[in-house]
Amino acid sequence: MGFHLPKNFLVTGEPMIVVAEVLSVLTLAGIVFALTYYKKWKWLWDEWLTTVDHKKIGIMYIISSLLMLFRGGIDGLLMRTQLALPNLHVLDAEHYNQIFTAHGTIMIFFMAMPFIFGLMNVAVPLQIGARDVAYPYLNALSFWLFFFGCMLFNISFMIGGAPDAGWTNYTPLAGSDLAPGPGINYYLLSLQISGIGSLMTGINFLVTILKMRAPGMTLMRMPMFTWSVLITSIIIIFAFPVLTVALALLTIDRLFGSHFFTVSGGGEPMMWANLFWIWGHPEVYIVVLPAFGIFSEVISTFARKRLFGYSAMVYSMVVISAVSFLTWVHHFFTMGAGPAVNSFFSVSTMAIAIPTGVKVFNWLFTLYKGRIEFTTPMLWAVGFIPTFLIGGLTGVMLAVAPADYQYHNSYFLISHFHYALVGGAVFGCLAGLYYWWPKMFGFKLDERQGKWAFWLFNIGFNLCFFPQYFVGLMGMTRRMYTYPEGLGWTPYNLISTVGAYMMGVGFIIMVYNILYSIRHGERDLTGDIWNGRTLEWSISSPAPHYNFARIPEVDDLDAWWHMKKRKRKQPWELRPLKPIHMPNNSGRPFIMSAWFFVAGFGLVFEWHWMGIIGLLGVLYCMLKRSFEYDDHHYIQVDEIERTESAAGRA
Repeated sequence: MGFHLPKNFLVTGEPMIVVAEVLSVLTLAGIVFALTYYKKWKWLWDEWLTTVDHKKIGIMYIISSLLMLFRGGIDGLLMRTQLALPNLHVLDAEHYNQIFTAHGTIMIFFMAMPFIFGLMNVAVPLQIGARDVAYPYLNALSFWLFFFGCMLFNISFMIGGAPDAGWTNYTPLAGSDLAPGPGINYYLLSLQISGIGSLMTGINFLVTILKMRAPGMTLMRMPMFTWSVLITSIIIIFAFPVLTVALALLTIDRLFGSHFFTVSGGGEPMMWANLFWIWGHPEVYIVVLPAFGIFSEVISTFARKRLFGYSAMVYSMVVISAVSFLTWVHHFFTMGAGPAVNSFFSVSTMAIAIPTGVKVFNWLFTLYKGRIEFTTPMLWAVGFIPTFLIGGLTGVMLAVAPADYQYHNSYFLISHFHYALVGGAVFGCLAGLYYWWPKMFGFKLDERQGKWAFWLFNIGFNLCFFPQYFVGLMGMTRRMYTYPEGLGWTPYNLISTVGAYMMGVGFIIMVYNILYSIRHGERDLTGDIWNGRTLEWSISSPAPHYNFARIPEVDDLDAWWHMKKRKRKQPWELRPLKPIHMPNNSGRPFIMSAWFFVAGFGLVFEWHWMGIIGLLGVLYCMLKRSFEYDDHHYIQVDEIERTESAAGRA
């Protein structure tokens, strides 16, 4: 319970980490200086830190995710630099362990998933004709819990030491005996804090989609992205409590001396692997299914055709979501569960390829005879198909339990994993970013630079990961930080490293494109810059605070496409405007999440007194919220008319 600083409270032994610490401090100082010099602190608080607007929350998710893509990408480049040639010592073994742990954890928990959540926030309420999500306050709290959980994880490399047991954090390696110190505690508590936010996001969007759709929008008239988010929300609600329990049990083991995962104390280390992957394999579809929805929107829009096999696409996603909970043991066929268990999970894993194949063929049939326009979002969508196909086919190979004894823990598995998650989730996130960017900010990202970024990233990705299939079959295992000469691995590793740097150049061009387009990008003056099919393109860009001056009425799939074809105003568009009920901004989600951060930081170092203070702060915020009744306001008709007139919609 007492206060004591650990021996290496500030990490100073590694020059690379010291440089990162200095740059982090200078960046923070620069931000504080800029906000102070330009007197933007009130603007920051009023417009962003206290907002409950789903669009602004989505933008903050996306900005955070892009920063984490940069951080995780730097970790990836460091690993590839270390492995480019035999016997290199750019990183020592311990630092390499920390780097690959951070890379995997950041890319899954703090990049891919929040990027998807950001696009969900931006698009779903607009697609279903709603003015916000069902629980705006909870939505803000979800974001700030993610953000502070992310920050807690990211300070670990500067304060106390980063986790080093891999992103899967297997016991007993992650137990107190083999991993003393605060590193693993950072992993457990940061994921616990951000995971609470993720669970709340799932609940929020499930209720939003089921209860807040525009009149006439039946389930089978919803856009495919909204369908994918609905199914993903259900997966989140069933999967995330398992991760929450697993993290809690291991936290209790480490902080309070229990033995849930300790053999000598009657525990079972393999229980962690089971709990982790019962969450972990559905998690793959938590990030991939919304990407499937994005590809459906993009391909339909730029093929100028209704999505082929809409009903089959919906049912295939439902089947994928159900089967995703029946495949987790394929992650450890080699544990010795026996032929009956391995056979069941082998068949269930192969079976998931069937509904996935249905989706791929439906996208191809949508493209067939379409008037295809190869915009940047469309390039990411079309590029996804062969990339994800390679990941899927090698996944079926890994599903064959006897063969998996050869592939397991090799670079063959590493390559499959990246082809599935980068080719699926990251390509989907970037397609969605380019596609909905005009709706968020009112201008398009430059197409020429966007295409350069796509081709560099895509070619670099295949150069980086395709050779890893071969080097994996040659015997190179994951987590290996160096290797001797004469094994025949060097050409493959060198090509992989060149490809990784090409991906980095592609990312730099994306960032430059954003900065360039702020001043020079094509302005969206119509709200429908892509000639879209769904309701988000029926309002001005960027969307007004209240989204819709009048709630639209829907009578078909691709509602906005049919409204444009009719070329006349509908009865609902002629109704008089009425005051719009909207939620008030609140700083409490930010403050409550900051208290979670305080509690987490204290428990990382086993300062129980700080953990208790942080949790008391959380409870106080919850109590204050319970007695808050003045939590809404009305936007009056004259303000709505001014806003619509300024957007050319009067």
